[in-house]
Amino acid sequence: MAQTLTFGDSCAPLTCHAWNKERNQIAFSPNNNEVHIYQKEGNDWKQTDNLVEHDMRVMGIDWAPNTNRIVTCSVDRNAYVWTQNEEGKWTTTLVLLRINRAATCVKWSPMENKFAVGSGARLISICYFEKENNWWVSKHIKKPIRSTITTLDWHPNNILLVAGSTDFKVRVFSAYIKDIEDQPGPNVWGSKLPLGQLLAEFPSAGSGWVHSVSFSGDGNKVAWVGHDSSINVADAAQGKAVIKLKTEYLPFLGCIWVSNNFLVVAGHSCIPLLYCHDGDQIKFVAKLDNTQRKESGGLSAMKKFQSLDRQARIETNDTFLDSIHQNAITCINLHKGSKANAKKFSTSGLDGQLVIWDMESLERSIEGLKIA
Repeated sequence: MAQTLTFGDSCAPLTCHAWNKERNQIAFSPNNNEVHIYQKEGNDWKQTDNLVEHDMRVMGIDWAPNTNRIVTCSVDRNAYVWTQNEEGKWTTTLVLLRINRAATCVKWSPMENKFAVGSGARLISICYFEKENNWWVSKHIKKPIRSTITTLDWHPNNILLVAGSTDFKVRVFSAYIKDIEDQPGPNVWGSKLPLGQLLAEFPSAGSGWVHSVSFSGDGNKVAWVGHDSSINVADAAQGKAVIKLKTEYLPFLGCIWVSNNFLVVAGHSCIPLLYCHDGDQIKFVAKLDNTQRKESGGLSAMKKFQSLDRQARIETNDTFLDSIHQNAITCINLHKGSKANAKKFSTSGLDGQLVIWDMESLERSIEGLKIA
């Protein structure tokens, strides 16, 4: 059902992670300025490189599967594109972000000919390669952004970009770069597509800042999660109507579509949860971590009550959670399959663990679960 990966002796919080195309290499940041690269050798994972170009904490990592390039961004206001040479070593290429605040998130486009960087400078940098100078240049999307960009995701058409921010808004922009792309045609989100064109804006006033956004596999829907423990879905095929579900869980930090109707969310509750977007409502489907930890040392509910009755306190020696992750899940990525038909996904968190979840085995282990 779930496979937990450990990397050396480190148990540092994992800020973010990304996989290569074959899924035999992983890049992650242990909550500092470094990016560690591990490769699978048999049943073990061995560190093959340590990328240390950044001066401050790395906030985002994305690995382009086809071109085998890694892009990273950091609080130091820089982004780097890493390319592997013939000897297997990673070298950097300069990126001109032109920002004066921390870079907060980064994402390759589906065609891997550009990437987007969100920042605290209240703008999005759309970066593409300029062969004449051998560097990555950027064009900015500014209006009407008025706060830090916290999360990004690309539409499957390689043109549209969705961004969430701390002003409680989710916006869909055109990220068309005429220097490197053909003129795009109209789609369900809009027909006018110059760079920076605002195609949709979804306010969530009073609902908390946005932690994660995700386009569906067909590109017609956008899902996002906020700090108010809510799940939201906007469907462009239904007039961009927004459906909102307030949940009983702690705030979510990540969301991703695993089919055109199902999405996985996770965050401070330490457990990935499955929800279904069904017409005009969002339904809870299942907890995907059904780990049940046995009582240790014969500690039962009765003994806890007796301890409280005698000593006016509860035993606090036992701090383990009934879940695989023991702290907040900060990142969710696809591991196998696509957003339209995911086979596996991975989560990493503040407990230093990275877990791979198998959708097929989850369907078998959870009664009545069918993801389609």
